[in-house]
Amino acid sequence: MGKKRVFSGIQPSGRPHIGNYLGAMRQHVQMQDDYDCIFGVVDYHALTSVHSGDELRGYTMEMVVDYLAIGLDPDKCMLMKQSDVPQHTELAWFLSTVTPVPWVERCPTYKEKKQQQAADVNFGLLAYPLLMAADILIYRAEVVPVGKDQLPHLELTREITRSFNRIYGETFPEPQSLVNEETAAVLGTDGVKKMSKSVGNTVEVFAEPDELKEKIMGMVTDTSRAYRTDPGHPDICNVFSWHKIFTPGRVEEIRNGSESAKLGCVECKEILAASVEKYFAPMREKRAALMRDPDYVRGVLETSARKAAEIAAATMSEVRRKMGID
Repeated sequence: MGKKRVFSGIQPSGRPHIGNYLGAMRQHVQMQDDYDCIFGVVDYHALTSVHSGDELRGYTMEMVVDYLAIGLDPDKCMLMKQSDVPQHTELAWFLSTVTPVPWVERCPTYKEKKQQQAADVNFGLLAYPLLMAADILIYRAEVVPVGKDQLPHLELTREITRSFNRIYGETFPEPQSLVNEETAAVLGTDGVKKMSKSVGNTVEVFAEPDELKEKIMGMVTDTSRAYRTDPGHPDICNVFSWHKIFTPGRVEEIRNGSESAKLGCVECKEILAASVEKYFAPMREKRAALMRDPDYVRGVLETSARKAAEIAAATMSEVRRKMGID
């Protein structure tokens, strides 16, 4: 039995932060050995909020470089650009004809986006879930890695799948979600809200060492600890939760030091800053090398686009025939 196919879309909207890395990017790298993976930099989706051609072009190429730098291997997976495979938007239109309007209007992310960009509530925001469904179904993906906040979108994709299959016959598999429970919601530097650019509580993956250390040293720690001599409570401290990921070999040492007040919050953050810098240093070096070799990056996109287009064309041939557009 072959590997199950995975599709995951990555929106190019700026440089990735550690929440993006732990919540999705690292999982993508781990999946490429066990699944037939297609990762798409979804630049069409980004058009709903990015209205500068030069800006979007830059974000898109940097996102491709970022993913190659963290360990995606073009020999193990496809890393493609959504706009290089026009069948995505064609299928989105076809799916829109079997999708009741109330289904897309009830999406929680549409309601959130209307608040976040109240001056730019474009039709693309409403139609976004249809294009997301097309991204998945054009490759007949069976598994989709998602965060918990994206589960309603995936459930809508499943509903659209059932609607299409009911009307036109069995065509698409119902994609299943894959949620990374351990890092489904990475808290930001404030220790309260999920790490997000819109909140301003992020630490960038590829930040220079000085900037990275400054961000980590500004993190909120154990708020119940008023003085350096007070015993700490690691299990309610966001910094300690990061140590479990980036300083696994010293977790018990740090726990005991915090609980006994032998280790203060400043020292705890200094250890974390050094661990995070060491963790990302090889990726940062690889990213710098890739930025100096744009021909290689373009070659990765071109090769992946050809492979993805073959799959998409076969899917659309069947869809057109079943819908009478042939």
